[in-house]
Amino acid sequence: MRSYAAVDLGASSGRVMVGRVGPDLLELSEAHRFPNRPVRVPEGLRWDILGLYAGVLEGLRAAGAGRGGRLDSVGIDSWAVDYGLLDADGALLGNPVHYRDARTEGVAEKVWATVPAAELYAHTGLQYAPFNTLYQLTAAQGSAQLAHAKHLLLVPDLLAYWLTGEQGTELTNASTTQLIDPRTREWSYDVAARLGVDLGLFAPLRRPGDPAGLLRQEVLEETGLSGPVPVTAVGSHDTASAVAAVPATGERFAYICTGTWSLAGLELDAPVLTEESRAANFTNELGLDGTVRYLRNIMGLWLLQECVRAWGDPDLGELLREAAEAAPLRSVVDAGDAAFLAPGRMPERIAEACRAAGEPVPRTRAETTRCILDSLALAHRRAVEEAQRLADHPVDVVHIVGGGTRNALLCQLTADACGLPVVAGPTEAAALGNVLVQGRAHGVVGDLADMRGLLARTQPLTRYEPRGDPAVWRAAQARLGTR
Repeated sequence: MRSYAAVDLGASSGRVMVGRVGPDLLELSEAHRFPNRPVRVPEGLRWDILGLYAGVLEGLRAAGAGRGGRLDSVGIDSWAVDYGLLDADGALLGNPVHYRDARTEGVAEKVWATVPAAELYAHTGLQYAPFNTLYQLTAAQGSAQLAHAKHLLLVPDLLAYWLTGEQGTELTNASTTQLIDPRTREWSYDVAARLGVDLGLFAPLRRPGDPAGLLRQEVLEETGLSGPVPVTAVGSHDTASAVAAVPATGERFAYICTGTWSLAGLELDAPVLTEESRAANFTNELGLDGTVRYLRNIMGLWLLQECVRAWGDPDLGELLREAAEAAPLRSVVDAGDAAFLAPGRMPERIAEACRAAGEPVPRTRAETTRCILDSLALAHRRAVEEAQRLADHPVDVVHIVGGGTRNALLCQLTADACGLPVVAGPTEAAALGNVLVQGRAHGVVGDLADMRGLLARTQPLTRYEPRGDPAVWRAAQARLGTR
């Protein structure tokens, strides 16, 4: 029996989970949870990376308590694209910029003037998103900070560096930078050279399961852990870890990783780099064991989170019960619209989007909530249908993992919209995928199929069968058109 600490950082909170793994055992417990609150400073929106690191240390201290200070390994996953810049001494040059910061507005057009969008997709397979690392680096060109930088570390790699003193760039997260060729699974040197991106800033690539160093003596002393404690590279993009934890029993499945974002798509053996795929804004990110995460980014439960915050944090359970009673599909919006990316005024912005599209404006909080959930279900439907067509990869079931599994209404609506059964669970998929990769690196579990079999045997799952008239959802989709 081995114990692994999974540091799992989301866009709104972080947690350190402890997983116990054996041949027929997979248990996960929460050691420590802490908020992730970005800070707006005069320069823009920034991550409080020092606060996150403090939360990680406190979590590792809690993870070792009661275990004699022993952990068999630590793995770190987080959101994608954001990074910290280090000087020649390895010191951080300012807090990492938040992907919702406005500095990349209009930057993509400048990039496409040098490398046209179709050519960029053919090289990197990455969907357009204004916050991709490539656009962030382009926006930073000419800044004093970038001029003084000698190293660049993506967020989970930065935290691993502070824990171990060793630098590396984990591949699944690197694949979100728009600087990786998904066919070779190496850097796209041509794209970087043409756009003036110095790939020398990046540390050598690591793969999930690779060793990432040992906890420094100072970290052992601060956390009370007994060394040596190795850090293991996992699927450090949280979606890569979450997809690894999809409890699928075959290949004909789609997945939706739900939380602040919804990431909806397929697991493939090779990227889809067609012009039609680019026009549909599907991305080819890298996963475990040579797989490709072919998916579309959808705004996700961020829409509801922002509304709840604007409403003064009412009881979410009661709000969802009222939404379940509201008229279905009365109002729908495009849940992937970048207009919803920035924080603030979300109820008003949803009302404005409805008004502009000729949709009935929600009159109550329950109607706004139902609008969000119906719209997410429609976005899930469209992504799953288009992914199957573009990849020529039919599916029989949709797996929903992540925080959205707690939202039974969203799960049922997704089954209804897709016309496919939905299997919901596990909720802490990213942490479980993180733990399982560590376990595999230490010989406790086998390949990806073995990992998924263990998940299916040990984790609570809920199945939702589609119900209602599919024509209703087709009509609602037609109202949205290509929006």
